[in-house]
Amino acid sequence: MTCARLWWVRHGPTHARSMCGWTDLPADLSDTAALDRLAAALPAGAPVISSDLLRARQTAAALARGRPRLPDDPALREMHFGAWEGRTHADVEAENPTLIRRFWETPGPVAPPDGESWDRLAARVDAAADRLAAEAAHRGGDVIVVAHFGPILSQIARARAIPPQEAFAQPVRHLSLTRLRRDDRWSEECADQVI
Repeated sequence: MTCARLWWVRHGPTHARSMCGWTDLPADLSDTAALDRLAAALPAGAPVISSDLLRARQTAAALARGRPRLPDDPALREMHFGAWEGRTHADVEAENPTLIRRFWETPGPVAPPDGESWDRLAARVDAAADRLAAEAAHRGGDVIVVAHFGPILSQIARARAIPPQEAFAQPVRHLSLTRLRRDDRWSEECADQVI
C-alpha cells in the first residue's frame, strides 16, 4: 500500500457538561485565530471529510477553505452513549455506579444501556479509517478528518498498539491535530498538536 496520512482534527468546543456522543450540538468557532492557524497547518489540496454531526460539519466547513469537501460520514461519529446521552457523569453514577465505572475503567465490550461499547466504536472507526487511507493513497496520500474525542482516541490506540485504558490518558483537545500514517501498518506522526 502506498503511504497515506490521515490528519485527524477534533471539532470545536460545544461547552456541554454532559455526555453528548450522538447529541447534535453546534461547535463554538469563535476562536478564528486558532482556526486560521489550524487551516494553515493542514495540507492545502487534501480533501476534508467529517462526521455527520453538526459540530464536526461546522468545523470542517470552517477549515475547508477551498479544499475539496467529501460527503459527511456517520461512521466517524462520536461514541453513542445511549440512555446516558445528555446526562452528567454524576447523574449516571448516582443511578448505576457499577456500570459506569466498568464502562470507563475497563473499556471494551461494556456499553451504556442502548448505547455503544468501546469495541464497537473502535471497529466502526477502524473500518472508516482503513477505507479513507486506501482512497487517499490513490489520490495524493492525505485526507483531513474532522471527528470527535472517541474516534480519534481509538485511532491513537490502534497506531500505538495500546489498550484503551492507556489511550484515555492521551489528551485530545478541541481544534487539535493528530496525524497518523498508514503504509504497511498504522503509525503515529504526531498527536494532539495544538496549532
